[in-house]
Amino acid sequence: MLAFQGPAQPSPALGDALNAGYHYLEVKCLGCDTHQTVALDITRRPKWTPIHELERYMRCKGCSRRVGHPFKRSHLVASRTNKISAMNPASSWWPGER
Repeated sequence: MLAFQGPAQPSPALGDALNAGYHYLEVKCLGCDTHQTVALDITRRPKWTPIHELERYMRCKGCSRRVGHPFKRSHLVASRTNKISAMNPASSWWPGER
């Protein structure tokens, strides 16, 4: 939904995403423009929690250290079946973005 500049809702429940094979959530920090993956199977939330509600709990560790308080400006980008790596790069939404 970030490509359309809209909210990440409606989204599937956490349990539904895990059952479908999407074990990771790609998150983009708006402070430092890094993409990170979050494992959904270790998230301590009920399985009926919609994924878009997890967005408010995401914090960038690097930006939080730099500003001295929890930095919460991040957006959900995509549900993923695997982690970000050299073989599986981060999602790009616009031409030239990386």
